[in-house]
Amino acid sequence: MSANDWATLWVFIGLITFLALMAYLKVPGMLTAALDKRSEKIRHELDEARRLREEAQALLAEYQRKRQEAEEEAAEIVSLAEHEAAAHAAEAKQRLEEYIERRTKSVEMRIQQAEAQAVSEVKARAVDVAVAASASILGEQAQGETGTRLVDASIEGLKRH
Repeated sequence: MSANDWATLWVFIGLITFLALMAYLKVPGMLTAALDKRSEKIRHELDEARRLREEAQALLAEYQRKRQEAEEEAAEIVSLAEHEAAAHAAEAKQRLEEYIERRTKSVEMRIQQAEAQAVSEVKARAVDVAVAASASILGEQAQGETGTRLVDASIEGLKRH
């Protein structure tokens, strides 16, 4: 055998010894256990990630439902506010029309009163002017005998009444 063959033989014997030592120390079992442990840890992490994902989806669904409810409630509030605003506007319009009608009637009544007062004043003034004119005319005509006769006739008319 050559030196090269002896070196190969010792490398082979070293390899067999190494493999036997590995088998004796149960290194493949430890490697398998370590890999199984690592696999179990990964499986546990995957399960945890799946659980967290499901919780996140449940939370997302809950928040989306709450958001939808809030949007519906906001829409109801806006609709109610619009209806109330329309009702208030209609009521305000009706009150304004009633106020205008009352004010118009009041002004018309004042105008009628002013017209009646003006007519009364004109009539009174006309009577005053007529009396003054009559007094002036009678004063001119009722001098002397005609005046005495008129006074006597008036006195007789008063005695009869």
